[in-house]
Amino acid sequence: MRIQLSEHFTYKKLIQFVLPSIVMMIFTSVYGVIDGLFVSNFVGKTAFAAINLIMPLLMGLSALGFMIGSGGSAIVSKALGEGKRELANQYFSMLVYVSIIGGIILAVTGTFFLRPAAVLLGATGELADLCVLYGRILLISLTAFLLQNVFQSFFVTAEKPQLGLKVTIAAGITNIVLDYLFIAVFHWGIAGAAAATAISETIGGLFPILYFSRKNESLLRLVKARPDIRILGKACANGSSELMTNLSMSIVNSLYNLQLISIAGENGVAAYGTIMYVNFIFIAIFLGYSIGSAPIIGYHFGAGNHNELKNLLRMSLSMVGVCGVMLMLLAQILASPLAHIFVGYDKELAAMTCHGFHLYAVSFLITGFNIFGSAFFTALSNGGVSATISFLRTLVFQIAVVLTLPIVLGIDGIWLAVAVAEALTLIITICFLANRRKQYHYA
Repeated sequence: MRIQLSEHFTYKKLIQFVLPSIVMMIFTSVYGVIDGLFVSNFVGKTAFAAINLIMPLLMGLSALGFMIGSGGSAIVSKALGEGKRELANQYFSMLVYVSIIGGIILAVTGTFFLRPAAVLLGATGELADLCVLYGRILLISLTAFLLQNVFQSFFVTAEKPQLGLKVTIAAGITNIVLDYLFIAVFHWGIAGAAAATAISETIGGLFPILYFSRKNESLLRLVKARPDIRILGKACANGSSELMTNLSMSIVNSLYNLQLISIAGENGVAAYGTIMYVNFIFIAIFLGYSIGSAPIIGYHFGAGNHNELKNLLRMSLSMVGVCGVMLMLLAQILASPLAHIFVGYDKELAAMTCHGFHLYAVSFLITGFNIFGSAFFTALSNGGVSATISFLRTLVFQIAVVLTLPIVLGIDGIWLAVAVAEALTLIITICFLANRRKQYHYA
């Protein structure tokens, strides 16, 4: 049964609506995880470290897709809530076309910065060469990956989250199968890992173009659209929190790697990479929930349904809290098995990874509230508040903590840095939710 944005949502109905987005984000996270798993076990820890070093730069370049997808979907869903479907399609189409142009420009520009970036991050010799090789292959599919990030949000806005999930699953399965063939069977090494990911990203990015270009059963369709600087600027400002999150994560992850190289060498980078792979899958639940619920919030905000906004906020905070406790406990249980799956061939590295993940897992208790808090204000078209939460969470607090805690706690300070930064951000998130409750009538 198709659930519409305009409906009243119960816990059951809300979970049914957002579940495809959650699974979709998990499968998206699986791309990098599968690459890392095969590379670590079949190519070695030097190639594994290379992926972890260059990946923050690649994710930073793709941040444009998250910004336009999240910021644009809020505008489009608001227009749908106001009954302006034709205008919503024009906004949607214009934002997709801008994403394509932006992706091409970023891919070409990024090619020239790969080696300098790798060297700046501490890579030399073979490690630097592997960083550049992996990065150049993935830049070929950057535009498609950027579009995939854009459509993750717009599939939900179009009331087609299940279709978005199917596309992502197809791309994810493609990545897994090709990783096995290219790395384990053909022995193409890190180049095979990059090629598998590039092909899967192309599938995830191009199919939605074909679907929305034709008549379909969703609320959205690609049409002729003129550039609208005002709407583009509003979408970018509204989605600036997502842009800030991804850019900040790229910067901060690079800083973590620099700290780990100085404290624990190549093993530290490999251990952090393993923890990040698991972290991507775990927080994908919070990200997916935020992506799935944002169009609902934006729709009812546009329609002036204040009671439904209250209902959505109350249910969301409850579910985020329960998920946080469950993920933290699950992480404690799975720390050792996951460490051995990725780096079990090196006992010292596996022990370091397991210990680090036990400490890092505390952050899951808090992270979801901050991710949803930022997405909630994005859905209300308040990009300023959303960006402030993201900026403090992913950049300011993390940089401050990762530079200071290791002085006192050594490498444990790095593993605990995220939890401390999330706790500081939660104070800000609570203040914003309390301060803006009368403005948006959600409490």
